[in-house]
Amino acid sequence: MHLIEEEYQAQLSSRFDAVLINEGGEEEIGGAGAAAAVALAGGRIVTSAPFGDAVQRIAGMASRPLLLVDARLVSEDELARSLSRLDGLAAGRDLPMVVAIASEQIDITAAGLMMSRHQILCDPAPSDWIGAIAAAQGVSDLTLHDRISENEAARLAKLNAEVARIADVLARLSKHEEAPRAALVAEAGLDFSSEPGGEHPITAADIRQIVRARRLRDRYVGPGLFEDPAWDMMLDLYAAHLERAHVSVSSLCIAAAVAPTTALRWIARLTEAGLFERRPDPFDRRRAFMSLTDRGLDAMRRYASMARALGLPVV
Repeated sequence: MHLIEEEYQAQLSSRFDAVLINEGGEEEIGGAGAAAAVALAGGRIVTSAPFGDAVQRIAGMASRPLLLVDARLVSEDELARSLSRLDGLAAGRDLPMVVAIASEQIDITAAGLMMSRHQILCDPAPSDWIGAIAAAQGVSDLTLHDRISENEAARLAKLNAEVARIADVLARLSKHEEAPRAALVAEAGLDFSSEPGGEHPITAADIRQIVRARRLRDRYVGPGLFEDPAWDMMLDLYAAHLERAHVSVSSLCIAAAVAPTTALRWIARLTEAGLFERRPDPFDRRRAFMSLTDRGLDAMRRYASMARALGLPVV
């Protein structure tokens, strides 16, 4: 009996407050799913607010609630006007935020969320709400676990480690080659530059061919068997860098070849890992561009240079 009481008290102590922000209150699209997910995570929705009143209502709250934003019924003008205000409020008070959007709202949402601690869900299912709320609250003991997120975290850690160490590993391997070959590797590693006039071990056209080959696997073997969104997006951004092209968030999601919510989750993780960066479009406040950071570019340059120098395929 005492054990049951202790478990109940533990659940109460971990309870959190949430605010639901949408156009029509809790009964509108997504409201029921978000409310159920909050309950499963041990929280409660303390109030619902339309977009126009959300900032004022939250600013007057003494608690630090989780913000659940369902923007799928919000007009572009209202979304552009209100989302940046919510972003600033959430960042200023360090409030976690989960934002549900439609696929056509990806760019305007990414442009409006630049400072806060947030997750973006694209046309979320109930399980997406549960996983996002659990992650926002640091809940690890829910009955419904986000197994895909755990697998993705392990894959991201592996990718990050491999990209960071690839030059050193290949350099060590090159020591076993004959002297002229080793000299070639050293020259490729030291002299490669992406600046005009420098030599490129790989071109944008080469990378686009690699991406096409990767998509052919899906066509002939079956979709969903070779998902590698982090690497697909790194290839796409590196090719865009060589082409001096801009890549929008929605375009990068397409390049990931996975569901938009999964792609957005990977974009957030690669940004946190210091490989991606997001920049607002100076000419259109409703759009943001993605690019590789200096660290990400350096890793891709060294990887491509070493692989080509050793006669290895870039895949």
